[in-house]
Amino acid sequence: MASKGRQFKDLMNAPEILIQPGVYDGYSVRLVERAGFKVGAISGAGVSESRMGWVDRGVMTFDENLDNARRLADCCDTLLLRVDADTGYGNAMNVHFVVRAFEAAGMAALMFEDQVWPKRCGHMAGKACIPAEEMVSKVKAAVDARRDQDFCIVSRTDAAGPLGVDEAIRRLNLYAEAGADIMYADALLSRDDIAKVARSVPKPLIVNMGLGLRARRTTPLMSPKQLQEIGVASVSYPRLFSTAALRGMMDAMAVFKAEVVGNNQVVERPDLQVSFEELNDLMGMNQLDALEQKFAVK
Repeated sequence: MASKGRQFKDLMNAPEILIQPGVYDGYSVRLVERAGFKVGAISGAGVSESRMGWVDRGVMTFDENLDNARRLADCCDTLLLRVDADTGYGNAMNVHFVVRAFEAAGMAALMFEDQVWPKRCGHMAGKACIPAEEMVSKVKAAVDARRDQDFCIVSRTDAAGPLGVDEAIRRLNLYAEAGADIMYADALLSRDDIAKVARSVPKPLIVNMGLGLRARRTTPLMSPKQLQEIGVASVSYPRLFSTAALRGMMDAMAVFKAEVVGNNQVVERPDLQVSFEELNDLMGMNQLDALEQKFAVK
């Protein structure tokens, strides 16, 4: 069977656009796998917000991100994972060890970006980029570090906002020349910019769609088919589930405070909560039952 990296690379180079829902915890990764998607994109923002309780501003460390990625890989049977490794957590030397660690943790691909540290979510104001030459050295270190030559290195640029789309294209071409397998242009400002980047880079391009961002959205929303038609190889939805999960918890909290705490009533709201059976089914109860029965003492 082909390695995870090879499978990811084949999907990126296929004629049909590859859809990558954002994942960040056990619930989201199991939902995406059960829904039949082939790739889940681990959202750095989702991990930082759900595990650390802090917005995506460089609070999360390498070890915390790595531990979470390893746990997600351990509960996936078929889902390939692309991890967000922020800026690579240091210089080119650090990137070497970051790549080694995430590859060993079961990832299919690793993405890192050319922002200064501490980084910011791609749709936040105030982003700044390191010199392109410094990022090139990081890309070369990443390519050199991987043990499986098909382990995919995804080079992301955040230059479109602060430095312009032409600079983003220049940087992506430098990163491709340095050996990156996949390009990622974040926070592109228009449909024309997306199309321009897609036709100007030599490697498959990923863009993200900011479902859930609304007022802070910088990239216009487009359908997968529309993106495919202008040459985009893959689309990521990093905040789809994290924003939906938070909205569900906020709605449940409002009902709990108003009815249970405020009115001293016992309220069942199946429209706001999954059942115990649904939860256990999603989270692997059948597999654990089978293991227990297989090895039980007779």
